[in-house]
Amino acid sequence: MTDFAGSDFLSEFWHYYIAALTVIGIVFSLWLLKSQTTQKLAEGEQAEVMAPTWDGDLQELNNPLPRWWMWMFYALIVFGIVYLVLYPGFGKYAGTLGWSSYQEWKDDKDAVDAEFEKVMAPFKSQDLMAVAADPKAREMGQNLFMTYCSQCHGSGGQGGKGFPNLADNLWLFGGTPDDVKSSIANGRVGEMPGGMAGDERGAREVANYVLSLGGKPHDAALAAAGKEKYAACAGCHGEDGKGMNAAGFPNLVDDAWQYGGSVEAITESIVKGRKGGMPAQLEALGEAKVHLLSAYVWGLGGGVKPAAPAPVEAASAEAAAPAAN
Repeated sequence: MTDFAGSDFLSEFWHYYIAALTVIGIVFSLWLLKSQTTQKLAEGEQAEVMAPTWDGDLQELNNPLPRWWMWMFYALIVFGIVYLVLYPGFGKYAGTLGWSSYQEWKDDKDAVDAEFEKVMAPFKSQDLMAVAADPKAREMGQNLFMTYCSQCHGSGGQGGKGFPNLADNLWLFGGTPDDVKSSIANGRVGEMPGGMAGDERGAREVANYVLSLGGKPHDAALAAAGKEKYAACAGCHGEDGKGMNAAGFPNLVDDAWQYGGSVEAITESIVKGRKGGMPAQLEALGEAKVHLLSAYVWGLGGGVKPAAPAPVEAASAEAAAPAAN
């Protein structure tokens, strides 16, 4: 099986194919126009009737095109040829003007970004918590969120199946300002292999054991049978099921179930595995937009404040204690 990167759709053939079709189309149009406009009727000759007669004397005749109409068609063909000389459209030929839709988009984007940078300037030097507290910054961040993030996470950030809820205080990769900004800027990848508990019966046993760890309704007999099988999962999720934020291993004892927290949904996750992720946005959006978006997401209601630094006096005392010994 050939992957897309090596498929025929990216080969040189298609450039020549499109160019050939274009030439054939132009030549055929010229021939058709010429063949249909050179025939003249002899003096006194009546044009051929093309359809039955209606209302007694209403007929459709095969008369030659009016001259102004014919020259209009020729002008359109000439216009098409000139266009293909100036602009891209003829296979790989880029056109004499060097125009491209990408460059036009980039120029427009750069102009908009430059204006945005001016508006963003007062916030760039502020930390995320200060930006999140500013009403104007929140309004700008909401507009960005609706444009770039709401398609997956919802307009209010509550997410959905397969997409994390950003409005609670449960964060898979950490909810401090730096963690949130890193997630948006650099993206995240989450993957769980399937088949960790053997067959579907074993997966259902492990699912019930997982529910028991969080004190949720479960089948006690199945949970007891799944305890030993859960050992294959403990390496990532921990023996207590609380996971590890730093590595992106989900907490299984809270209520933040990205793919559903029922026995059926958990069993499906164990059997089939899960693979998801968020693409990095820094290159696409730029530092200013990422900074503003991060502040807005952090302030949606689930942001975690960074740990306060240890007092200088206490830190100095701890550092000096070994020396005193």
